[in-house]
Amino acid sequence: MSAHRVLGIETSCDDTSVAVLEDGRKLRSHLIAAQDLHRLYGGVVPELAARAHLELLPAMVRRALEEAGIAPHQLTGVAVTRAPGLVGSLVVGVAFARAYAYALGIPVVGVNHIEAHLHSATLEHGESRWPAIALVVSGGHSELVEVSGFGRYLWLGSTLDDAAGEAYDKVAKRLGLGFPGGPPLDALAAHGNPAAFDFPRPLRERPGYDFSFSGLKTAVATVLESCGPPPYSEPLLADVAASFQAAVVDSLATRTLRAVDDRGARALNLGGGVACNRGLRERLEAECRARDLPLRIPSPRLCADNAAMVALVGSWLLERGPQDEAGLEVVASLEETGLALTSPA
Repeated sequence: MSAHRVLGIETSCDDTSVAVLEDGRKLRSHLIAAQDLHRLYGGVVPELAARAHLELLPAMVRRALEEAGIAPHQLTGVAVTRAPGLVGSLVVGVAFARAYAYALGIPVVGVNHIEAHLHSATLEHGESRWPAIALVVSGGHSELVEVSGFGRYLWLGSTLDDAAGEAYDKVAKRLGLGFPGGPPLDALAAHGNPAAFDFPRPLRERPGYDFSFSGLKTAVATVLESCGPPPYSEPLLADVAASFQAAVVDSLATRTLRAVDDRGARALNLGGGVACNRGLRERLEAECRARDLPLRIPSPRLCADNAAMVALVGSWLLERGPQDEAGLEVVASLEETGLALTSPA
């Protein structure tokens, strides 16, 4: 029986990624190219991101196939991120995938980026126990979902304002740490006192599972303003970073674990770039250990925006048979995709 080999393409934001997945299990190759040019602007510039994807994709696909040790005609399908994300970036990825698949005479399928994050841990940890709670935290999303299997999702909560990763980027900018802000802020926090400043935990006492981070971001700005004009001392910056991170981690962990306990989850799955955060991992590892609950966190490359998880979900979709052309329509927001289902009462 011939192998099923899916080419995955991810271009939802500013990372270009290509992967080859065989039989839905074996990752034959996986490339990620970060677009460092956005550091100059303190954030992602959509037009520049789309242009970079266009320039990078042809060579990256060739290299991915070479590393996988296969020829283009040995592919059996193409999976590409179609939503959510920056429209220009998504259009480049989908147009390339459609043309490439058409030239080879193989099927192409569109994948929801957030759905791929829900299952990204499967590539390294195998099938999850169901039902599971999945927390997807990144620069654009903070989503809490009950997952009962592929395609079976119940949205429990999301951010009401800034995503967790967005809050990290904005606070890091105030601290002079550059963009993206998550990794340097996490590193700085390791040298500070997490109890130095009593930053708020928005929605802590409110029922439900939603998050809020805009008030926390404002609280950091207020503290810095009270300390006078920059530059600030290293100890002060470390204490602010540690206290901010403690508040974010507490907000994410408290509501995630509430969902775990309320819904009787049999596993906790993490995804998204913020899942690499040291503070969040340590807190959830301790809480899950106390509950004897499996905590499934992908390696850093699979937490980031990546084509491996796109190829995984794409392979499952292709197993279901021919896909509707509407499944390749580019959609910018998660809400418009229809994936986010009604929350429980």
